[in-house]
Amino acid sequence: MTTLAVTGHMNLSEGTVPLVREAVRNLLRGHGHGHEGELVGVSCLARGADTLFAEAVVEAGGRLVVVVPARDYRVVHVTGDHAVVFDRLVAAAEVVAMPYDVADEQAYEAANAELFKRAERLVAVWDGTSPDGKRGGTAHAVEQARALGLPVDVVWPEGAERA
Repeated sequence: MTTLAVTGHMNLSEGTVPLVREAVRNLLRGHGHGHEGELVGVSCLARGADTLFAEAVVEAGGRLVVVVPARDYRVVHVTGDHAVVFDRLVAAAEVVAMPYDVADEQAYEAANAELFKRAERLVAVWDGTSPDGKRGGTAHAVEQARALGLPVDVVWPEGAERA
């Protein structure tokens, strides 16, 4: 079994979405044949990279684990067209609800810690920019994973950009 967690940018440009989707599919193909051939993907299902990864895991026949950072996450942070995809993926997943009322920095950090605890590797859809001081963001998650000794696969295809 291969268990991969994801972190990544939410604000991918429209043209970047298909590039990232294809790069993630290719990466999963490389990890899809674990000890028992089972792929497990762990995601918080944020808009952008997290959701593209989760869709690719399900598409590849893998098992999806969704870590929900806080009780208010779905209502406050999942909006518009993302809500339909979020609900569809949650319905197909094992859901781990973190014990926070509000999705704030503390909740996101705890959710990241849960991702790291469950994963053998971290997939980071990341442009390589330095942490912006926001704990729980992509660069911070990559730093934390590396500090824990968790291998990180960075996905940032040629031509990719943030919106």
